[in-house]
Amino acid sequence: MPSPTKKTKKTGIPFRTAGIGAVAACLALTLTGCAGGDPTAPSAVRAAPASTGQAVRFGTVDCREVRCVALTFDAGPSENSARLLDILKERQVPATFFLLGANHIEKYPRLVRRMADEGHEVASHTWDHKILTKLTPREIHEELERPNREIQRLTGRRPTLMRPPQGRTDSTVHEICRELGLAEVLWTVTAKDYTTEDSALIRRRVLEQTERDGIILLHDIYAGTVPAVPGIIDALKERGYVFVTVPQLLAPGRAQAGEVYR
Repeated sequence: MPSPTKKTKKTGIPFRTAGIGAVAACLALTLTGCAGGDPTAPSAVRAAPASTGQAVRFGTVDCREVRCVALTFDAGPSENSARLLDILKERQVPATFFLLGANHIEKYPRLVRRMADEGHEVASHTWDHKILTKLTPREIHEELERPNREIQRLTGRRPTLMRPPQGRTDSTVHEICRELGLAEVLWTVTAKDYTTEDSALIRRRVLEQTERDGIILLHDIYAGTVPAVPGIIDALKERGYVFVTVPQLLAPGRAQAGEVYR
């Protein structure tokens, strides 16, 4: 997606629109496995359970027995995140937030704390949304470690998950993630909400793609996304899906640092 730190005041559509076509192509390729490595599916992780159980605040759900999906939101917090958290609380739906540092974590620290306090998984989307595969190892380390420090300071818990910008990763990124205790999480469903403010279209795209163990990618920084969330939740619940965080989706297994999951 384009850099989410540069957007219009009301619409949330980035100024740098010229590259949207190329970015969309990149995201499509990422979904088919060009992200540098073979991602592991949630079902495979559940087949090799961790030695310790995983606590959940919204009730224990065994995704080996029920149809689970994970709602994930990239590039926040933003001015839209408070309303999103209200919606999730009303519907008792946990989510996983991959947060940006610059102009986001540092601007909305109370929302970061609220996400953690209300039982959501707080994870990293880097500090400046730089493409990690274009950076030096030292730069990659800083892009990943800086949000880790801030999230831990605000929530008391160090992130164990990250999502690479545009899904771009490689062996160097894997190794640095391993050193920092981070697993990489991609996605199986994208509404491409960075290209439209049409909430009905965003909802339809998600519903058309979602299957069991789906990891749904949305962005709460864009104007059309949060209004689409209630309809997405209600429709998927009607289909028998249960919403969980990414760690819950993998339980009783556990994501391993330096590995990629989708």
